[in-house]
Amino acid sequence: MDSILVRGGGPLSGDIEIAGAKNACLTLMPATLLSDEPLTLTNAPRLSDIKTMTALLESLGAEISSMQEGKVQTMSCHGDLNPIADYEIVRKMRASNLVLGPLLARLGHAVVSLPGGCAIGARPMDLHVDALTALGAEIELRDGYLHAKTQGGLKGAVHKMRFASVGATENFVMAATLAKGTSVLENAAREPEIVDLVSCLKKMGAQIEGEGTSRIEIQGVDRLHGATHPVVTDRIELGTFMLAPAICGGEVTCLGGKMSLVESFAEKLDAAGISVVENARGLTVSRKGDRVQAVDVVTEPFPGFPTDLQAQMMALLCTAEGSSHLEETIFENRFMHAPELTRMGANIEVHGGKAIVHGVERLKGAQVMATDLRASVSLILAGLAAEGETLVSRVYHLDRGYEFVEKKLSGIGAQIERVQS
Repeated sequence: MDSILVRGGGPLSGDIEIAGAKNACLTLMPATLLSDEPLTLTNAPRLSDIKTMTALLESLGAEISSMQEGKVQTMSCHGDLNPIADYEIVRKMRASNLVLGPLLARLGHAVVSLPGGCAIGARPMDLHVDALTALGAEIELRDGYLHAKTQGGLKGAVHKMRFASVGATENFVMAATLAKGTSVLENAAREPEIVDLVSCLKKMGAQIEGEGTSRIEIQGVDRLHGATHPVVTDRIELGTFMLAPAICGGEVTCLGGKMSLVESFAEKLDAAGISVVENARGLTVSRKGDRVQAVDVVTEPFPGFPTDLQAQMMALLCTAEGSSHLEETIFENRFMHAPELTRMGANIEVHGGKAIVHGVERLKGAQVMATDLRASVSLILAGLAAEGETLVSRVYHLDRGYEFVEKKLSGIGAQIERVQS
């Protein structure tokens, strides 16, 4: 099993290219199930999760070809489809549940295993089930599988979610594109990945309004056609690499970055003493002083502070001047990186969904273990600022969400390499 070895060093400098969004691509790929014509995605990230989704779609009957070293994915579902999403694939990744809505819309029935993914909380499927049930689906759980069917196809309806779930919003919107009549989703999630999905679906012939707001209206159509669509920039990779010069010093330009993707995050960086400047090439980030200042963070659905940047922000605040309060409101088990940071000399108190980080002048290298995707990269960031060497094990999590992380960080001066344990 691979590990990542990081040697703490000086300031970082240069450009770092930001990939297409993992969470957007994993949503866009199942959209191919809605049409018998090809869907081509450009700017796709090269990640293990993309390979997992490819395997899942191929098991359902999709034909997928990859070009430009994986940055272009062409998918076609022109033949007979298999309605069963098997546990052996679905267990590897939470986003596998996004085939449920498209399969129901296209075939009228589906059998989808309960999903897996990072162990950061329960993340139940009930919001997805409620949303699709509102469209006329009949769904029951048997032996770890969701057995779903419709009587005469999905039908338009008004549904209000009790929580603005991103995945449930995506499943509802995709399913409703082929439902009979008009569907309205209230308290919809507003994330850029949903806006990107709707943009793609519109290119395929869908009639949708309200994306990016809490109310999305979909007028069902008889069929969708093929399209070509570029995957939006990954705002989580963007925020992660923005923290590299923040924690180490120096100046780095994140190519392709846009302030609109990370506005609430950038506001916290500004309060901590980090300069973020948008220009034609992307976002240029530098630290204003020798040491960052403590700030308080509460994770919220978009446009609030992203839960997927909480661990990385904690790594930065470990060396801040003063004490910071972090509150996790999205997932109930997302401070598992705190004990590992403590092994590096951080001073962190965790009380349920809240953590207090008392800044120290310097972290020290140690052997640490990644517990989930975002925790793994937070430990790498901490290692960049630590004295000595940090060895991060179990980095298979990392490869699910960050492409070529060692190469990208080495390109701006970081001392980092992948080693075999």
